[in-house]
Amino acid sequence: MDKRNTEITVQAGRINLKGNLVVPDNAKAIVIFSHGSGSSRFSPRNNYVAAVLNKNNIATLLIDLLTPVEDEIYANRFNIDLLTTRLITVTRHIRQQPQFQNFSIGYFGASTGAASALRAASTMSDVIDAVVSRGGRPDLAASAIPSIDAPTLLIIGSIDEPVIEMNQEAYDLMKCEKKMVIVHGATHLFEEPGKLEEVAKLATDWFQKFLLKSNSPKLKHSHHDV
Repeated sequence: MDKRNTEITVQAGRINLKGNLVVPDNAKAIVIFSHGSGSSRFSPRNNYVAAVLNKNNIATLLIDLLTPVEDEIYANRFNIDLLTTRLITVTRHIRQQPQFQNFSIGYFGASTGAASALRAASTMSDVIDAVVSRGGRPDLAASAIPSIDAPTLLIIGSIDEPVIEMNQEAYDLMKCEKKMVIVHGATHLFEEPGKLEEVAKLATDWFQKFLLKSNSPKLKHSHHDV
């Protein structure tokens, strides 16, 4: 599989966000990752999932929504408003690039990153075609849950009990196409043998189903774009 791997910079106001972009030659869709608190675009778990998506001809962007200096302030990691705004900025930047004009777009959110992915998906309902949440904290995006249009997959570890309850509550509020999968024997970070592979397979199947079902992304129009 030929692919192009580049580091990109996205301007968000006065700051620059660094990201790693991988575009397989035959890609027709891109998944933007929103990391959990304390994680980054170098997260081995997210990079593993991204590599599996790349093997299946899905482009990926792993980007830090906070600068290193911002990330040192613990409260920023839970500032879902800020993270959502940054994720929307990144998504608009991708949409404006000629190479992605006809790509469908999905989000993969982990832990607190899933909250910003869900919030951004509800705001950009005419742009986002699918969302996958791994060990997500949808409770931090509660008000946005009912207005999400994109088909959403919630993946939780069976040993991550408080997060199972949070996800069940969010799942019940969702009006979009949805699925919740509890991975047996997995904790919050899916560090147990074989569990991250399960996550990657579930995510790949979901994105293939909803991002690659046609090459006509949501072109309802960019009246939300500024």
